[in-house]
Amino acid sequence: MSTSTLGRTARPRKSRSRSRTVNGRPALVISTTLKPHQYDLRPVCASLICPDCKTWVPITGIQATKPRLVPHDTGRAGKDAAVRCQGSNRLITVDVAFEKWQERLEDGGAETASRRRTTVQGKPKVQPAPAVSQIAARKQAPADESGDGRQLWLLREMKWASTELAVRETDTRRAQWPAGDAPLGAPPVPLKTLHPKRPAR
Repeated sequence: MSTSTLGRTARPRKSRSRSRTVNGRPALVISTTLKPHQYDLRPVCASLICPDCKTWVPITGIQATKPRLVPHDTGRAGKDAAVRCQGSNRLITVDVAFEKWQERLEDGGAETASRRRTTVQGKPKVQPAPAVSQIAARKQAPADESGDGRQLWLLREMKWASTELAVRETDTRRAQWPAGDAPLGAPPVPLKTLHPKRPAR
């Protein structure tokens, strides 16, 4: 960056330029370089996206024989440093008719509007893997309990289902304390609700 640009910011881009300077680079061909949504051929706001700095730049002389990009800086006007873009004053070859450009632009907009969002497919719920002991029990062939050909793990579950009620009743009776007995060394449980009073001051 030269010392002349220190402290200066980019200037607003004018729609027309009186400069006679022409960029020495080859002319920018619109049909092969840019897409329909990257340039605007309306005479009141003729502009395009500069391939060098990727910003919208006005086109001067769009209806003349030699249209070109106006001189512009690479940054935002009034905020970034004043660095002149290499695409300034570059000649533009407008080889697309206005009607054809407008038709392509409208077709692209209609195609984009008709697109639908893809529905997100949820992941299937996976059953938890059985334990190693369960897998071994299912693979193990019944030995002395193979009277009807059923597997050992199935016979165990059927036996537990037949005795489950009796086992639970036994556990319930064990949890109950006998009448008149209490744990040794335990303080008596108060039967009345206690309401402590604050001491008088």
